[in-house]
This record gives sequence, structure tokens and C-alpha cells, in this order.
Amino acid sequence: MYGIIVLAVYTAVMIGVTLIFSRKSSAAEDFHVADRKLGTWQAAMSIAATWIWAPALFTSAEKAYTNGLPGLFWFLVPNVACLIMFVPFAKRIRNKMPDGVTLSDYMASTYHSEKVRGVYLGQLSLLSVLSTGVQLLAGGKILCTITGIPFWAVTIILAVIAYSYSQFSGIKASVLTDSMQMILMLAACAVFVPWALAKGDGMTNLINGIGGVSGEFSNLFDSNGLSVLLSFGIPTAIGLIAGPFGDQCFWQRAFSIRREKIRSAFIIGALLFAVVPLSMGLLGYIAAGSGYVAEDAGVVNFELISHLFPKWAMLPFLFMVVSGLLSTVDSNMCAAASLTNDFGASLKTAKGSMIVVLLLGIGIANTPGLTVTHLFLFYCTLRTTTLLPTVMTLMDRKLSANGIFYGILSSAVVGLPIFAAGNIVGSAVLKTVGSLATVLISGIVAVVVSRKGAASCQ
Repeated sequence: MYGIIVLAVYTAVMIGVTLIFSRKSSAAEDFHVADRKLGTWQAAMSIAATWIWAPALFTSAEKAYTNGLPGLFWFLVPNVACLIMFVPFAKRIRNKMPDGVTLSDYMASTYHSEKVRGVYLGQLSLLSVLSTGVQLLAGGKILCTITGIPFWAVTIILAVIAYSYSQFSGIKASVLTDSMQMILMLAACAVFVPWALAKGDGMTNLINGIGGVSGEFSNLFDSNGLSVLLSFGIPTAIGLIAGPFGDQCFWQRAFSIRREKIRSAFIIGALLFAVVPLSMGLLGYIAAGSGYVAEDAGVVNFELISHLFPKWAMLPFLFMVVSGLLSTVDSNMCAAASLTNDFGASLKTAKGSMIVVLLLGIGIANTPGLTVTHLFLFYCTLRTTTLLPTVMTLMDRKLSANGIFYGILSSAVVGLPIFAAGNIVGSAVLKTVGSLATVLISGIVAVVVSRKGAASCQ
């Protein structure tokens, strides 16, 4: 019953906010980039909410519970750092292409190449689909348990809710609802962490839990800490630092914010974001320190709240979960819609692309055997394929269209399979090698091919 109430109230609130505070968009500039008029706080709330995805809500608690201090550290710190590191590049692309909408269009225009556009569109589109699948998978898992509604039906319901308000005014609807979603998430964190600490030996449990449920992970640099660094920390850090650079959601916001507000919006957004995974991680520590045995470590924060608090406490937690997951889903849809602007597509086509992303995301969420953490690590690695070519281009490093194209292609063909193999066989070394190969190959090949092309022209 609680889950059904949450979904109904959430849908009514988000549609209501959208209808009251925004008008229906009839022009691409308005639908895709909000006429480039977003202010600091509304943009910051949107950036934070968009970056709060399934892993921020659940992986943070899981890694704190299972891998203690190093687990949460290697998840939280790169998550915050990447948004701050993105600032100078967001400002650069805005200065270089003040009327832009997408990263793919900027790269294609810079190199006068449709091949470059195609490889960027492929990466950005696939990321939107995979990210949507992860959110629906995590949300469906929780809500299915609570409501008794079949998992597949829950994923469809979540997708329909996100589409219902996003298609009205595009990025403006996303930003408005993101702000409301962020308020709900911060409020939930402000309730649950102090409440858990106040229950019995809450503070003692927190301190005891810093080493994880086994008590063996209280140091970043001992053998156990280094094993977490190798198997999780390095792949996660690489993927997260590349995160905004390979995600159209954040380039779209860079083009939508008032130019002079970009820096403050992203820094404040990073700090607001940090509150949520840190709070969920603290719940993971409390669960570990109390000796709680999780049935599913992937949702240990959900289990702990069910265990510690009265049943009605599920309401604010579910509002937080739905807010966090759907804030990313609606941003993914808006990002996918903005990519159609590369071809001057109509708003009807743009909205159609939103539906395609949702359908594919539903399919991924309902694929047997997939987990939130594995999908998270995979699409984190996918984002790294374009990191170095994008950064070098924005830093005015001379590359060629062929260099960019073959660099990204080589990165995907070589690095991603190695990383996937590491996940399949559970090899920390393969996962780390795959992550490093993916990020480095694109840059190395881009530079080598560009130099050969330049030399052959002389």
C-alpha cells in the first residue's frame, strides 16, 4: 500500500509542479536548453538530483556495509570531484559554442566530420539507455518488494511517470522537478541518519561499522584497503571522473545555465549531491556495526530502515528512492531528445526519442542476471571512451577527425570487452586493466593517427 501511495502522490506532485511553473515548450531552444536562462540554485539542484542515480542511493550503502571505509571513500570522493573538475570544460564549451545544444554537435562542428558526430552520438545515446535501465532496475526491485506489483509492471509504471511530465516542457520540466526531488531527498536524509544514530547504540554502531560488516576494512592503505582500490576504487574513480564528460545530461545543462552562473551552479550541485550518498553510506556503517545480516547487501539501507523504524518510515524513504531514480531517468530522456537537435529534428521526433530510451531501458531492467553494481561499473567505463578526445579538443590540442573516430572506436573495441570479462570472472586485475585501457587507448590512438595524418599531408 505504501508504495502505491508514494507513486500516486509523487506523480500528482511532479505533474502539478510542471503545469503550474512552466509553460509547454513549442520551440527547440526552449525545450532543449530552457532559452539558456537557468540560474545558480535551480541549476545546482538539478545537477545534484541528476547525479543522484541508483548507485548513489544503494551502492554507497552497499560498499560502506561490505567494504567499510575504502568502499565508501572510493565511491564518494570521485563522485563529488568529477562535478568540480567539469567546471572549466563546461565554461569552455559554452564560450566556444554559445548557441550549442549537444557535445556531439560541438565535436562534429570542430572537426567538420559526420564520422565524429556518429561515434559521439552512439556513445551518448547508449549511455542514456544504460543509465535509464539501471534506474528502472533499482526502483523496480524496491517497489516490487513493497507493493507486490510484478517487477516488469513496476518498471513500466516508473517509465510512464517520468515521461508524463518530461515531455511537457523538456529540460525546464526536468529542472523544476529535479529541484522538488532534491528537496525530498535532502529531507529524508535529515530524518533517517539522526534517527538511526539515536536508536540504541547508534553512534557506537556507526564507529564499529567503519570497518564494514567483517570489520576488516577500516584502512585505505592496508592489504584489504588496497584490494578494494584495485577491484572497485580505480575502475570507479576513472568512470566517475569521466562521468559528466561522457554524459549529455551535463553538457545540456552547461548550455542551459546563464553563462556567468556555470561555475557556482556545478560547485553547489556537487556539495548538495554529496549529502545523499554520504548519508546512505552512514546507514551502511550503522548496519555493519550493529551486526545486522543483510538479505541483499545491494539494498542494505532499505533493509535497515525496515528493521529499525516503524512501517510508516517507508514513506519518506520511498519518496527519496523514487525521486533519486526518476530525476536521472527524466534527465536521460531530455538528453536523448536534445541529441535529435543535431539533425534539426522536430519536437515530435525529440519526444519520440524519449519513448525509445524508456522502452530500451525497460528491456535492460528486465534482463535476467543483471545487477545495479555491474551495470553501473560498465556504463561508467563506457563514458571513458570519449574522455580524452573531448578534453584534448576543448584544450585546443590539434587532433584530426580520423584520430578522434579511431581513438574512440579502438577504446570501445579493446577496453570494454576486457572490463566486461573482468566482471564476468570476478577478476580485479582485468577490471582495472579494462578501465585504464578504455580511457588511455582513445587518447593515444587519437594522437598517433592525427600525427600520421598531419605528416602525410606535408
